[in-house]
Amino acid sequence: MAEPIASQALLALRDQIDGLDKQLLQLLNERARVAERVGEIKRAEGTPFFRPDRVAQVIDKIRTANPGPLKAEHVSAIWREIMSACLALESPQRVAVLGPVGTFCEQAAIEYFGGAADMTYCANFDEVFHATASGSAQFGVVGVENMTEGVVTRSLDLFLHTPCHVVGEVSLLIRHNLMRKEPSMHGIEAVLAHPQALAQCQNWLNKHLPDVERRAVSSNAEGSRLAAENPAWAALGSERASTLFGLHIVAHAVQDEPYNRTRFAVICLPQTMATPPATGRDCTSLVVSVPNRPGAMHDLLVPLKTHGVSMTRLESRPARTGQWDYYFYIDLDGHPSQPNVAAALAELRASCAFFKMLGAYPVKA
Repeated sequence: MAEPIASQALLALRDQIDGLDKQLLQLLNERARVAERVGEIKRAEGTPFFRPDRVAQVIDKIRTANPGPLKAEHVSAIWREIMSACLALESPQRVAVLGPVGTFCEQAAIEYFGGAADMTYCANFDEVFHATASGSAQFGVVGVENMTEGVVTRSLDLFLHTPCHVVGEVSLLIRHNLMRKEPSMHGIEAVLAHPQALAQCQNWLNKHLPDVERRAVSSNAEGSRLAAENPAWAALGSERASTLFGLHIVAHAVQDEPYNRTRFAVICLPQTMATPPATGRDCTSLVVSVPNRPGAMHDLLVPLKTHGVSMTRLESRPARTGQWDYYFYIDLDGHPSQPNVAAALAELRASCAFFKMLGAYPVKA
C-alpha cells in the first residue's frame, strides 16, 4: 500500500525536525567528547567514575529548567540514558543482575544505571552477590522486598556474609502479563514463572486457569524463554520480555494487587563506592541479633526512641544455631552522618550480640 502524499506543510515540519535532529546529534557528541576528557582526569586522579549523586543533581537541574511540553519524567529518562552512554565512554559499568535478558531485576538495573551499562546475567541472587563480591562485576542488583509477598528471604540471608554494602535502591512497579507463543489462552498446560510472580498472581490463576500446572523457575525471563520453545506453556513477565522472546500477551496485568511494587537493592564493595553522602531523604539498613533473654527486644528499640530515630522496617530471620536465635533486619529513617542517627547506632551496637551495617543510601520520594 502506497504511503499517502504528505502536504507541503507536513514536509516542511519534517525537514525542520531533521535539522533539529542533526543539531541534537552534534551536541550529544560534543557532550560525549567532554565526558571522555572527564574520564581521563578521573582515571589519573583515581576518583570513582560512577557517581549516582552527580547523576541525580544533573537530572534535578534539567527537570527544574524544563519549560515543557516534554513531561518531567520523560526528560529524566532521556537524560539518564545520555549520561549512561557518556559514562560508557569513560568506563563501562559492569552490573550483575538476575538473568536471562528481560527480568525485572535487569529492568531495575537499567532504571538505575541506564541502558549503556554492561550487564552480567546470573542464574540466581547467590551468583549476583558472588559476582559483585569477587569483583567480576562492579555492582549488583538484587530484589529485597515485594509489597504483596514480603521480603525476598534469600537476599536477606546472603547479606549476612557478604563484604558488599547497599548504595542505592530502585522501587519498580511490577506488572505481570500472561504470555505464550499462541495468541489465545486456549490449551495452556503449564504456567512458568519465578515463585514470587506465581504467588503475586495466584488469585487470578485460580480464577482463570484453575487446572493448569504452575511451574516455578529461576526467573520470569527464564520462564519466557522456555515458553517460547513450547506452545503449550505460558509465562508471567514484562512487556519487554514478550518482545525479546517473541511471545503474545494473552492477558495483561494479571497480578492480584494493581499497585504491586518490588524494592531492589544496588550493592557493591566499599572500595568500588563508599557510602553515599546524606541527601535529606535517606535509609540506613542494618542486621543485628540480641541475646536470647527477657527484654532483649525492648532494649533494641530504646536507643531509637531515645534519639528520635524512626524504624521503617523490621524483619526477622532464624539464625540456624539450634538455639531459637534470630537475626533482625532493620531499616532506619536517616543517615549515619546525622548526630541522632549516629548516637542511636552506637548504643545499638553496644547492646547487640551481632551488629552489621548493610548500607546507607538515598530513597526516592
